[in-house]
Amino acid sequence: MLTHRLALGTALATAVLIVFGGLVTNTGAALAVPDWPDTFGHNLFLYPWSGMVGGIFYEHGHRLLGATVGLLTLALAAALWRRGATLRMLGLVAVLTVVAQGVLGGLRVVLQRDDIALIHGPLAQGFLALVVTLAYLTSPAARTPMRVRADGGLRRSTLVAVAVTYAQIVLGALVTHAGWLWLHVGGAVAVFAVVPVVTARARRTGDAVARPLARALLGLLGLQLALGIGAYLARFSPIWIPGEQATILALPVVHRLVGGLLLAAAVVLAVRLNAGSRVFERADRGSGGLGGHLGAPDLIQRASNSALPRPEQPATAERESRV
Repeated sequence: MLTHRLALGTALATAVLIVFGGLVTNTGAALAVPDWPDTFGHNLFLYPWSGMVGGIFYEHGHRLLGATVGLLTLALAAALWRRGATLRMLGLVAVLTVVAQGVLGGLRVVLQRDDIALIHGPLAQGFLALVVTLAYLTSPAARTPMRVRADGGLRRSTLVAVAVTYAQIVLGALVTHAGWLWLHVGGAVAVFAVVPVVTARARRTGDAVARPLARALLGLLGLQLALGIGAYLARFSPIWIPGEQATILALPVVHRLVGGLLLAAAVVLAVRLNAGSRVFERADRGSGGLGGHLGAPDLIQRASNSALPRPEQPATAERESRV
């Protein structure tokens, strides 16, 4: 349970970090602090709070949150080390990803290149999906057995949904940093062509985890559409927006966060419905492992068979007749 709470805390901190990253980008504060890893010559953790004003507040706050997420990720990886081979590997991937994120953020400052943000932003969303998946895998929900195995078509469709959603996040970064709007619009069409179909099929499985998760994914998709339209109107049209500058700032930032949550929900759904695939069957099946928690279909079938009444054996019947 402690590992699960640690994963939840890491996911929450990552979500706040993504919000601050959006604020850095949309307020133009990316180079408010000209040096890295120091802040105006100060150690990252020793920079005076009195100096955190204007763009420095967003940029330095983003760095502090990034360091916090890094420390939480290290602690999470340590907690996952004894939880089975697959969870151990995912913990190491999380550590490598968060280190890469820190380096990319620093290079953007040192090299003063905005194009690095095209990698930095989408990688942050992928990291959020990873830690949310770890929060699921360490939760009681992951131990809930699947009564019916999803068919191959649905399992492949969930992977397509993940790929399309992540591609749309990359295209969103191109809108922010290169103005490639219509590619992002085309990506939205692809997402709406794939994700609702996947959620409808996932709900029909009746699975105790996939069903509510599919509903949440569909709700996030609707919210993302509304935020996307609002962000478009705020940035590319002369229409008056209630709240003016505050709304114009908030819309793309929340849009970015919901995009990350969409990806995370799609990844967790794919993990849940692909629970019996080969990669999970190779995982440790002990109490701390991953495979048993996911309720692989062959294990479920054996458990179901063992619960059924067995026909009386001939030898047993013969002995009872003699008595």
